[in-house]
Amino acid sequence: MCFVSEFVFTFPRGLVDDAVQVHRQGIMRLATAMDELSVERDRQAQQFPNYAVLVLLSRVIMRLGDLTQFSPELLGNLFTQDVAYLREFYNRINQSNRAQIPTRCPACDAEFAVDLTLAGE
Repeated sequence: MCFVSEFVFTFPRGLVDDAVQVHRQGIMRLATAMDELSVERDRQAQQFPNYAVLVLLSRVIMRLGDLTQFSPELLGNLFTQDVAYLREFYNRINQSNRAQIPTRCPACDAEFAVDLTLAGE
């Protein structure tokens, strides 16, 4: 059995670079403990909590079209739909390929989890 640590994704919109080239397909690797710790150590992520997701994603994205190096500033140019997609994708691959949201039935008050579906699935 082969251990898979990298996953292919396709953005709904894509990252538009300075040459107006759109990068839609990418590869994300599984996160490590050091990836998570890097967010806590980043000064801008400490000052602006919403910036933390860009720091984390800049570490785990391995390729995006022709691009192979990423910074939080570069990923800040993503459309919000693509950032939301990446957050869902990150959660999915780092949680045994399943992301679940805890919920409660309004009729019987039973608690259960609902699978989160990625945009476009």
